[in-house]
Amino acid sequence: MRTKNNSIVLSKLKYRDNDLIVKCYTEQRGVVSYLLRGVLKSKKGLSKTVYYQALSQLEIEENYKPNQSLHFISEVKFNYIYKSLHTHIYKGAIVLFLSEILSTVLKEEEKNQDLFQFIEAALQYLDNEDQFSNFHLLFLLKLTRYLGFQPGNLNSDYPYFNLESGIFEASNRGTYSVSGENLTLLKQLLGTSFDDLYHIKIKGKQRQEFLNILLFYFELHLGSFKRPKSLQVLNEVFH
Repeated sequence: MRTKNNSIVLSKLKYRDNDLIVKCYTEQRGVVSYLLRGVLKSKKGLSKTVYYQALSQLEIEENYKPNQSLHFISEVKFNYIYKSLHTHIYKGAIVLFLSEILSTVLKEEEKNQDLFQFIEAALQYLDNEDQFSNFHLLFLLKLTRYLGFQPGNLNSDYPYFNLESGIFEASNRGTYSVSGENLTLLKQLLGTSFDDLYHIKIKGKQRQEFLNILLFYFELHLGSFKRPKSLQVLNEVFH
């Protein structure tokens, strides 16, 4: 079946000598993997690999066959052309980090248009924004809504947030409890949008500490979650 599908590239993997397997998050079918035969064999084929950079937004014409694990692309073009995401060193670090996160947490082969549109719009925001050092924090926090473990907002005046239960609490639960400056930051981020994110000022040390809290939160609620290999690079860039 030949259809058109908007897609966001999650990862690519060399297969055999000249092929690539590209995993995408698609608007119509969730996670889909495509086999690009011979794309590494010729200069003409190599020129097409520019489409498959991390988190590229594409419109693809696909040959999709249900019950197959790998599908085929007959035509591809950019659905949105990034101005800075793949050329700006700091934004590039965020892109690599988030592509690893998304490749790990997005598993379903089914349509979720709200999630697709959230990722699509957030990346376009990042592409056009000059103040973005806290973007990945808000992105991860907002992503929890679509993954089913968004922090609850009841009793937000309580002095602790329990990472295991995902709710605010009156008492300290030790390792699972967030308090102090990180609790204040959590409440700020929960109440803000990407457009207003520039109002929140964070020093590098707290940014890393809060990111580690968010990743721990993901680990607690997603059994298969693995910390991205690019985390160290991201921390060095935004130290």
